[in-house]
Amino acid sequence: MDVVSDAIAAVRVGSPSSDRLRVAGTWCVRLAPYEGAGFHVVLSGSCLLVPDGGGAPVTLGPGDVVLLPHGAGHVLAHAAAEPAEVRRAVPFEKVRDTGAGRAGPGPGVELLCGKYRLDRSRTHPLMAELPQVVHLPHRVGGHPELRAAVDLLARELAERRPGGCLALPSLLDLLLVYLVRAWMAEGGTGAWPAVLNDPVTTAALRALHSDPAAPWTAGRLAAEAGVSRATLARRFTALVGRPPMAYLTWWRLTLAATRLRETDAPLAAVARETGYGSPYALSHAFSREFGITPGRYRALTAS
Repeated sequence: MDVVSDAIAAVRVGSPSSDRLRVAGTWCVRLAPYEGAGFHVVLSGSCLLVPDGGGAPVTLGPGDVVLLPHGAGHVLAHAAAEPAEVRRAVPFEKVRDTGAGRAGPGPGVELLCGKYRLDRSRTHPLMAELPQVVHLPHRVGGHPELRAAVDLLARELAERRPGGCLALPSLLDLLLVYLVRAWMAEGGTGAWPAVLNDPVTTAALRALHSDPAAPWTAGRLAAEAGVSRATLARRFTALVGRPPMAYLTWWRLTLAATRLRETDAPLAAVARETGYGSPYALSHAFSREFGITPGRYRALTAS
């Protein structure tokens, strides 16, 4: 797998959920903070997103997509909402479940609102450095993959064709990948867009993520990247924030935690898959990193 896919897969838990929201007139709803990531797709109309904590309001128009990767609480409101109205926002669930606020004079808006469940205990640094709000406005010719996913989502929701129960979660998963890609392509702030634009560091990361169980050494990894060990260590550490072999250890243990949480594979199998020569070696490293044995971790977190 590539780094972006792995970074998302490491924290994704279960299936995404979504609701279609149609409102008109003067309306204002609050979405509470969430242990995951929230997203909104504006299918028609326009509205305002106001992040908690005094963040600048974001105007959303038709075709816009917004990701709240850290589950920040926020308000959605009609486009001309005043601060006093924002403070009186009603819970999103009330509008969703009862239809309150859906009727009223004035222009309407239709949104797809949803959530991704995330396990933040081992968040990859790429995901950790996403901003509180990632707003990707609709632009002709911009991010064609993202636009295609949005169009497919809108069509799937409108037509409710056979197979939709499988198609919709899969499209929502694609949406998350395309949102992260688009943020990086637009020069997102943080280290990881620069990391993945550096050919040496990218080559090393690709090798580690493609085969984390391989018997990697600093010399072998440098050869894979086509540079000296000193050059790799300097560039990798400067960009990623830790030396290559330290990153490998962290990533192996992150993979081990995911396997323990999501499967019933024997500890010996998990050890082989993550580059540890024996269950004892994995258990020792895992306990040092997590402060808990693999067996206890599995018992506490197994889905």
